[in-house]
Amino acid sequence: MTAGRRRVSIFGATGSIGQNTIDLIARDPDAYEVIALTGGANVAQLARDARRLNARLAVTADDTRLEDLRAALAGSGVEAAAGRAALIEAASRPADWVMSAIVGAAGLEPGLRALEQGATLALANKESMVCAGALMLRTARAHDATILPVDSEHSAVFQALIGEDIAAVERVIITASGGAFRDWPLEDLARATPAQAATHPNWAMGQRITIDSASMFNKALELIETKEFFGLDPVRIETVVHPESMIHALVGFTDGALMAHVGPPDMRHAIGFALHHPYRKPLPVERLDLVKLGQLTFRAPCETRWPALRLAREVMAAGGLMGAVFNAAKERALDAFIEGRIPFTRMAGVVEEVLSRLSSQAGHNAAGITLDMVSQADHLARGEADRSILG
Repeated sequence: MTAGRRRVSIFGATGSIGQNTIDLIARDPDAYEVIALTGGANVAQLARDARRLNARLAVTADDTRLEDLRAALAGSGVEAAAGRAALIEAASRPADWVMSAIVGAAGLEPGLRALEQGATLALANKESMVCAGALMLRTARAHDATILPVDSEHSAVFQALIGEDIAAVERVIITASGGAFRDWPLEDLARATPAQAATHPNWAMGQRITIDSASMFNKALELIETKEFFGLDPVRIETVVHPESMIHALVGFTDGALMAHVGPPDMRHAIGFALHHPYRKPLPVERLDLVKLGQLTFRAPCETRWPALRLAREVMAAGGLMGAVFNAAKERALDAFIEGRIPFTRMAGVVEEVLSRLSSQAGHNAAGITLDMVSQADHLARGEADRSILG
């Protein structure tokens, strides 16, 4: 490592979180040595960013695109690789700071491998904590590594807790925009299309997470992540619909104080906080004009509209491997909706059926959960979800 430069890797570099991370790093390129960038099928973007940042390694998870990636990197000196094994090897390369922004359960093992190197893991992959929160925290402790949350909500909670005693926390309120369909008549939801669901009123995000926002499965995952990351009793975790998306989370204390994190819907704030932690440095984000903003509004979430929230409560109560089951079933249901095989309103039904059929995965001692156990639960849940989708 060049003296004074931090070694960084970005997993999920071609997605919205990865691109925002690259934006911040590219503003101060002399401060960073980029070890690895990984992406999916968008090898053109991956190669452009690898060249721009002079990365040592670029990996596409799509092993059929290796030759395309090599061609795009020809003459650059950047090593090219492809496939799951290459992704895991990249995560095993020592780095000081690693962005975990791969979407879905696929991000779990690379994150664990980065923690095993003692890295600071900037965790945007909420599925890691949902599927294997105890394993993630145990791995970090064993290797003197650090996990910093990058979801805007969990970054907000983390920041509100700096200098505070977790025992004094009475409640945590996670806000939700409500997504594309928050004001739709309930009877219209069954006819919603993937294109309609993938249009967010406030945030610029990828297709899958935007649809998850519309169904509130994204918020359901975040409720579970809050329990796992901060060790809170689920009864202390709340959610409210906040259409403006300016307050990302609130922490209530036993003395009645309520601390809110307020900022524009720009992921560079949470990313930048994790990148520079424990310091604060200037970030290229909008400064709020409160007078122009005028007002902030809140409403209670309707579990008839968003049954995913109720399912998250059931998962938190069940414990064990049910987080992995929940996430895997959700991923397969989302695939089926995107492919036009089930309606928008059927996704929650698929997940609920899988949770019921695999209730035996509840109750496992969190301290004994391994990656193999999580992978097996994930595999079982995907199979059961496919059964439900086929009807």
